[in-house]
Amino acid sequence: MRNPDIITFGCRLNSFESEIIRSKATQAGLDDVVVVHTCAVTAEAERQARQAIRRARRERPDAKIVVTGCSAQISPEVYAGMTEVDHVIGNKEKLEVFAWRSLGGVEASRVIVGDADQISETAGHLVDGLDGRCRAFVQVQNGCDHRCTFCIIPYGRGSSRSVPVGEVVTQTRRLVENGHKEVVLTGVDLTSYGKDLPGEPTLGQLARRLLKLVPALPRLRLSSIDPAEVDPDLFELIAAEPRLMPHLHLSVQAGDTLTLKRMKRRHTRDDVIALSRICKGLRPEIAFGADLIVGFPTETDAMFENTLRLVEEADLTYLHVFPYSAREGTPAARMPQLPKTVIKERAARLRASGDVALGRFLDREKSRRAMLLVEKSRGGHTETFAPFRFCEAAKAPAPGTLVPIKAERVEDGMLVGHLAA
Repeated sequence: MRNPDIITFGCRLNSFESEIIRSKATQAGLDDVVVVHTCAVTAEAERQARQAIRRARRERPDAKIVVTGCSAQISPEVYAGMTEVDHVIGNKEKLEVFAWRSLGGVEASRVIVGDADQISETAGHLVDGLDGRCRAFVQVQNGCDHRCTFCIIPYGRGSSRSVPVGEVVTQTRRLVENGHKEVVLTGVDLTSYGKDLPGEPTLGQLARRLLKLVPALPRLRLSSIDPAEVDPDLFELIAAEPRLMPHLHLSVQAGDTLTLKRMKRRHTRDDVIALSRICKGLRPEIAFGADLIVGFPTETDAMFENTLRLVEEADLTYLHVFPYSAREGTPAARMPQLPKTVIKERAARLRASGDVALGRFLDREKSRRAMLLVEKSRGGHTETFAPFRFCEAAKAPAPGTLVPIKAERVEDGMLVGHLAA
């Protein structure tokens, strides 16, 4: 029997859930299946998913094509209307084996999508690892209680819910026992972790207990966090815990305070700068990534310039730049929209600024001895998530190992070097 082929779009949470889908579909005994795991963050992500569906049908004419994920949850009728698609499964149902078993029946439902607002269970699922990856993601939270004016994701993921600490520890211990050297805690709104659990543990408290109870875990990393919700325990871990990696990806979205207010974000540009400075004071080598949207409705040239300046003022290094894309059903879609040419030009300028910032950061990293998690393609990432590859003359260690490295130069946006003595 052929294992399900899964085409994954979007966030790290989708990557984690794709492994659950693989397990459930395999348990259901499905053969010759292609699963397209969609994202709804941007119109471009949805366009790419539709393109992948059509390509899959051309390449696998006899396969069963199943579409799931956030875009499928929000707009099931769009995918059900595609002649290439056999079934559409919702975000709750995709994680349950019964939904996949039902697809084997003669009269299987074409659309199996429930109401996301009715999802109330925690997000815990045990996996042995991630297919082909050296680092593993652990889902500790799902859903979101906030309603940013540009974001459609809460309609696809439901309300915020957290995985109990004990389940997170069990999952992490299992991954470490299977050889993973790095675990990434992930969720839709990670810093809201614990508010729905008894005692309301914070993300920092979860990380502290996890590191204590799984002493064999060499490296713990956090996925995207909200600048408005960094708790005291997390600050203490940043300062004192070497196993917590010095790299934070911030859900910033804009560098102009009025734009942030119109986005219904809970932080200002000064808050982002202050957070950066506090963390740098606690751990000077820490690196920051950031999600940034350009071309939000009503964004003026001056507002955009504030975002450009924030890259340097907050010492942002790894930029994820999103050209604004109106999502039907969100408040921002009803605001005055900017011309697409303006959005495209601003996105290019911000990405160029990000390239400069990354180059500046990598130049600093050259002088620092670092530990590398070796991945595929003769390279990997350091503690600060700096990309690294071994020079041609160097023998690359096996993927999944942690080794000391020394960079010789910066080339094509990454460090290049060899094993350190």
